[in-house]
This record gives sequence, C-alpha cells and structure tokens, in this order.
Amino acid sequence: MVANFSKKGRALVVDDDSLVRNAIRLVLVSDGYDVQTAAGGQQALAALDAGEFDLIVLDFEMPDMKGDQLAEIIKQRLPRLPIIMLTAYGEMLRGSARPMTGVDQLVDKPFSLEALREGIARAFALYKDAPKA
Repeated sequence: MVANFSKKGRALVVDDDSLVRNAIRLVLVSDGYDVQTAAGGQQALAALDAGEFDLIVLDFEMPDMKGDQLAEIIKQRLPRLPIIMLTAYGEMLRGSARPMTGVDQLVDKPFSLEALREGIARAFALYKDAPKA
C-alpha cells in the first residue's frame, strides 16, 4: 500500500492537454491531494500498476484511449475507486444510449472549480457507505 502524503489521499489526473492537466493538478493540490498526472490512458494504467489512488479525474477525448474506455478498465480492477470524467460532450453523452460504464460523475468542460469539487464530492458519496472490497 502506498502511504498517503496528504490529508485527502492520492489523485491521478489524466488529460492529454497539459494546460488542463496542470490546472486540475493545482486545484487538487490546493484541496489537499497528493497528485500524479498522466497524458493519456496508457500512462494512467502504468501509474495504477505502480501505486494506489483514491481518486481519478480524466478527460473523455484523448488520442490513445477514450476516457470511458479507461474508466471501464480501471473499474474492472478497482470497482470502488471514484472516477470523474471531464468532457466537452457531456450533454451528448448523457443523452446517448452508450453507457458510461465506470464513470461516476461527468463534469462539463469548460468547468468551474465549484463544478469540479461538486463532482468529486458526489463521486465519493457513492462509496461512503459501501463496504470496502
């Protein structure tokens, strides 16, 4: 088990846009998380193989793997890990017949800090009373 260096735990931010990735990292660090970043799905999976995380924030549209595909892979391994997906396609995805397997909360881009924090809180609330696996 990886030791938590912060009061809120470890977060992994996955986005191919370095500006967005770093902005989210700064927000999460200011909120008390120890944050690691990845530029895409393969880097994220490698990070998950190397350590444990308490939260995943990922983008939907990435060149090597869509965010929902990555979320599904992560949930197969770690079903209780909260996953927030950021997307400019939120309305379309919510109205689609395509299931968002593995995604606990969608946050629309562009997003406010309040929307991101609310999405994180809602994702954690899904698991607070469930027994640990």
